[in-house]
Amino acid sequence: MKPETSTPSSTISFFELFTPKLLTVLREGYGLTQLRSDLMAGLTVAIVALPLSMAIAIASGASPAQGLYTAIIGGFLVSALGGSRFQIGGPAGAFIVLVATTVQLHGMDGLLLATILSGLMLMLTGFLRLGTYIKFIPYPVTVGFTSGIAVIIFASQLQELLGLDPERAAPGPMLEKLPFLWDHLPSFNTPTLVLSLVTILLIVGLKKLRPHLPGMLIAVVLTSLAAGIFALPVETIGTKFGGIPSSLPRPGLPNFGWDKLLAVLPSAFAFTLLGAIESLLSAVVADGMTGRRHRSNCELVAQGAANVASGLFGGICVTGTIARTATNVRAGAHGPVAGMLHAVFLLLFVLFAAPLASYIPLASLAGVLAVVAWNMIEKQAFSTLLRASRGDAAVLLSTFLLTIFRDLTEAIIVGVALGSILFIHRMSKTTAVARHVPLVPEDKADGPSSVRQPYDEQTSADPDVVVYRISGAFFFGAAASVAAVLERISDSHRALVIDLSAVPFLDSTAANTLEGLARKAKRRGVKVSLTGTTRDLRKELFLHGLKPPLVRYEASLEKALERHRLILRDRHDKTFDSGASPRNSLGARPNA
Repeated sequence: MKPETSTPSSTISFFELFTPKLLTVLREGYGLTQLRSDLMAGLTVAIVALPLSMAIAIASGASPAQGLYTAIIGGFLVSALGGSRFQIGGPAGAFIVLVATTVQLHGMDGLLLATILSGLMLMLTGFLRLGTYIKFIPYPVTVGFTSGIAVIIFASQLQELLGLDPERAAPGPMLEKLPFLWDHLPSFNTPTLVLSLVTILLIVGLKKLRPHLPGMLIAVVLTSLAAGIFALPVETIGTKFGGIPSSLPRPGLPNFGWDKLLAVLPSAFAFTLLGAIESLLSAVVADGMTGRRHRSNCELVAQGAANVASGLFGGICVTGTIARTATNVRAGAHGPVAGMLHAVFLLLFVLFAAPLASYIPLASLAGVLAVVAWNMIEKQAFSTLLRASRGDAAVLLSTFLLTIFRDLTEAIIVGVALGSILFIHRMSKTTAVARHVPLVPEDKADGPSSVRQPYDEQTSADPDVVVYRISGAFFFGAAASVAAVLERISDSHRALVIDLSAVPFLDSTAANTLEGLARKAKRRGVKVSLTGTTRDLRKELFLHGLKPPLVRYEASLEKALERHRLILRDRHDKTFDSGASPRNSLGARPNA
């Protein structure tokens, strides 16, 4: 297999850059075998998406039907037009706070208008090729706002989990919500609390005992049956929303004027920012699981089209969903057809089984969202960043707390600003302490041949071992570009040596990037070694999981090359003796 070459973006035509992955998959050849894989994956994802879509919509201040419309219309277009093979679009828990706030401030028409405007902004962002800049957000900021959103989601469900005073909704701000819930705690409803706890226990228990079963759907079905059989006095979708229509609504623009348009612009901007971050994060997760690479700008254009269509059909915000995308990959999806079929299966439910949803207790859906909120918190990453350094901890906690008690957009802006200040501080510290390692290497004259290291042509010509040298500060601004190059290199080699001797420092985003690359290389059978690491670099890398046997640390580049060549020579001899092709034993795949 020939290594994939990098083509400058300026030489790629517009149509090549924005060609949906669906066309790429169809050009590869698509038959009954691939359709069967996508059919099963699409059904699996639809089973997961069904209760989630309704639960997220209800928590957002919309109706359960709107959640299904979002998953059907938005999910279909994200898969059909997107730049990721495995992305699943639909309503996401991360949007609950923003959507609920928009509904409270501007009404349902304001939400639909903001969703459509957000779609147009996302399309413009993609067409202007600004998707790459989304990757400049520091890792602590991403972990911080995601965990903060999870806390808000859980707090928003406490009223439904406990069955508190259903005649009055809890206030939105956290500092007002918690005293309200405490004052109304004596009014909790025992059957509601029991149903919520049973739902959570069923989901958690099934995930541990039978992880391949759709735990959320099973929990919702069983608790709905229990509520109906025992005639429990709990609120259901039917009692609160009057059920779900057995058809899709006709598309149309919401009622709006110039004043309303200006009023919802901040919400539309917040939808755009969060939608871009979430969708590209989800695409990166799919890349890490499959070894494929998405096209970020094409993905943003698809997300924009999906949001415009969702708003026209009465749906809410659409974005790439990490959990459903991961489920799609694990279920054996071959390409975007799986995501399109997931939308078709949800449409069939609306057309033929919508009346059954009327019997679902709201407490069961609240239990589902409680589990979703717990899973959203990146507990390991949160703990690692708190221990990594005071700077990373400050960025993480600032973003986390501002998300909970202030505003998501404000939290992201402050987090990025603090991350930039932290980078400048580390640059100045590095310049003062390690002056012999410049941040940007300067030109030098050739020294005497007696002190110059002789050039080893095998280092660059070896088809199995590749060496990549990183020079300068390796931080969140450079992490995405370095990761893209390293992934292309590791596609066609058996061993990857990363020389960090010219790196004065790296931050948590860079360390997390290398850790993801190492795990992807391990799945492909590619050995990874790190050389030239200082004590401070190794401390940061170890905190983020870059430990043996995932990677190997060598004292020098020469020792790393010598070790890899000995290992590969032994492997080649064993493969040759067994009569197998050494190149076919790698399990590497071309990317699309």
